[in-house]
Amino acid sequence: MASVAGHIDENVKKHQDMVITAAQNAVDIIVFPELSLSGYEPSLAEGLALQPEDIKFDAFQSMSDEYGTFIAVGYPVKFSDGIKITMVIFQPEKETLFYSKQLLHPDEMPFFKQGKQQTTVSVAGKVVVPAICYESLQPTHALEAAQLGADLYVASVAKSANGVVRAYEHYPAIARKHGMFVLMANAVGKADNFICAGQSAIWDREGKLLIQANTTQEALLILDTETGKVMMIEKDHCFRF
Repeated sequence: MASVAGHIDENVKKHQDMVITAAQNAVDIIVFPELSLSGYEPSLAEGLALQPEDIKFDAFQSMSDEYGTFIAVGYPVKFSDGIKITMVIFQPEKETLFYSKQLLHPDEMPFFKQGKQQTTVSVAGKVVVPAICYESLQPTHALEAAQLGADLYVASVAKSANGVVRAYEHYPAIARKHGMFVLMANAVGKADNFICAGQSAIWDREGKLLIQANTTQEALLILDTETGKVMMIEKDHCFRF
């Protein structure tokens, strides 16, 4: 998915299109790329950041309640100890969860503080463990996810071509080692001072690549965790408001 830097309203609409399409296909949880609502622009984070109590985005909570779908979006959130790269998780008929990136890339440290605790989400009887970009390439993070009983390890990322190469080596390895599905949701298009290289993908518990988008596709990848079947719906075929 391509986000428009700093244009929150426009990005919200793009997210909504994807959420409705996901709901039409009986998806239990949809996860977007890193900082998807703001765009991956660390230098803009201070001006865009909101405190947890101000994270309304009522449309997503309403959609989560209506469709019974967990919706995980990315946004810079200002906590008492600083601004953090955060996955905001809207749950059906429940309070919003916040998972903040624990392991920052050195380039991010001037702009963000580290998260302090791993979050897990129980979705349709499966344990979903989120990871955000850089930390998803660290073996210690995957190990912690496995120790927490992860059925699905979901990496929300904004990766360049070089980062995607590393991901395509690392993700199947941790899938095999820990016996968990690994899903990567990467952005496409411009972000900060690089181009996000897309290629969002899903690996099964044996590390087999089940499906992948190309470098420019804005698409919804869907996994049935019971059958292992996958499908892809391109943005142009998603519901439009």
